[in-house]
Amino acid sequence: MTRPQELVAELIRKARTRIRELAGNDFECIHIPIEINLGQITKAMLEHLINESEALQFALDSYTGQISIHPPAHKLFREKIQFKLSLKNVQSRTPLKALTIFTDASRDSCKSVIKWKDPQTQQWEKDIVEVEGLPQVAELAAVVRAFKRFPEPFNLVTDSAYVAGVISRAEQAVLSEVSNAALFNLLSKLVNLISHREQQFYVMHIRSHTDLPGFIAEGNRRADALAAPVEMAPLPNVFGQAKISHQLFHQNAPGLVRQFHLTQEQAQAIVSMCPSCQQHALPALSAGANPRGLNSCEVWQTDVTHIMCFGRQRYVHVSVDTFSEVVYASAHSGEKSSDAMKHLIQAFSFLGIPKSIKTDNGPTCTSKEFRSFLQQWGVEHKTGIPYSPTGQAIVERTHQNLKRVLNQQHQSLKAETPQIQLSKALFTLNFLNCKFESLNPPIVHHFRENCQLQLKAKPPVMVKDPATRETEGPHDLITCGRGYACVSTPSGPKWVPTKWVKPFIPKTTKPPAETPQVASAAWRRRKHRTFSF
Repeated sequence: MTRPQELVAELIRKARTRIRELAGNDFECIHIPIEINLGQITKAMLEHLINESEALQFALDSYTGQISIHPPAHKLFREKIQFKLSLKNVQSRTPLKALTIFTDASRDSCKSVIKWKDPQTQQWEKDIVEVEGLPQVAELAAVVRAFKRFPEPFNLVTDSAYVAGVISRAEQAVLSEVSNAALFNLLSKLVNLISHREQQFYVMHIRSHTDLPGFIAEGNRRADALAAPVEMAPLPNVFGQAKISHQLFHQNAPGLVRQFHLTQEQAQAIVSMCPSCQQHALPALSAGANPRGLNSCEVWQTDVTHIMCFGRQRYVHVSVDTFSEVVYASAHSGEKSSDAMKHLIQAFSFLGIPKSIKTDNGPTCTSKEFRSFLQQWGVEHKTGIPYSPTGQAIVERTHQNLKRVLNQQHQSLKAETPQIQLSKALFTLNFLNCKFESLNPPIVHHFRENCQLQLKAKPPVMVKDPATRETEGPHDLITCGRGYACVSTPSGPKWVPTKWVKPFIPKTTKPPAETPQVASAAWRRRKHRTFSF
């Protein structure tokens, strides 16, 4: 593909070389055929042509003669000359305030894609045609369709340097022989469309597969997505899946071990690399002996916490089963008895009806209305020591865990309602999080009896009485956990800290019997002493 300016420059170069060989000097005047329109200055037109054409600059190098754009006064040139250089250029050198069109193609899918945003509806439109052959040919076909479809001014964006170069040289170009018939047909159409075009256009080359922001990069990504073949995205490996899941739910390390079968070190590495989890990490739970249930729905702890980002529904009522540690929370507009009763009815429908509920001594839980409500449901009501939150340590710790998970998930859910945020946090706490001691989540402990939670053997233990500071026992050990233990006493099950429980070692009155080897060695020593005297 050769431009007319390049043909004229090549003709001038050959003519100057030939005249030097024949006559030994250069031309006195060179006439360049330029199409002249009314009102245009010929000198300015000539300077513009030479400045725009690098080929003409090389062809006229060191030329000291005259350059004219008027034909000579000879009868040979009086006839209508067919060939003239046109200075009208429909290709703009700067972007236009007009429609922007994106083109792309793919070798694998054989798709030729045009993508643009309709200025009237502000919706993305597309034109897709399957074209066999090289991707350059397919994208060139998209460019030809774009010039046919849009006669108005537009900006053309392509990620093919070959296509961008062809478009910039197509105006009034002369085609040479091309062996590829389909390519020659497209080039001929493109040259014809651009040469007879009246409105300006701007062509831009952009690098493909970039994550840059902005309208141009977005349109190119959309066109590239349409051209790409339809295929299943490859799943990341198990470690990558665990990282993606943690970014979404922020479950703890034991939960990752259970769900993705990772090692403990891998799961802890994922949690330690999460900036949100490190920012909202909680200190380790100290040893304590809050009374717990020995089965699901035996003992609950209920309390109210405030989450200010929930606005009017910042009063979050929380209930936790002390056996399975499964949690239920609901957001309300207050902390009155009516709100507490609504919360408990929802919790009963979710977890079941407990035998007893332990609360603080606040006015909400000590009102006659609340006590009557629990009596109707057959639930025993217990309260802790006034102004002592340690009696509610389990639910207080649950408050911290709930707020921690909400803070970790806040970035992805900040536009959602408080109910949606609470639901996702409860899903993480109840269905995903677990402990290394037992890799089942709390919801499994709550609704399915787990043999791991029951001691197969009940060893006798000695227990220190906190009131008398004396050691009692032996008592059978019912169960134990982190910082707590439950022993069977004559007055019933008793919950004590683990540090007050010691294994029972029975004392024997008879001295241990000597083995035959020890007895034989002792007899030989006594015999040796007798003979030595």
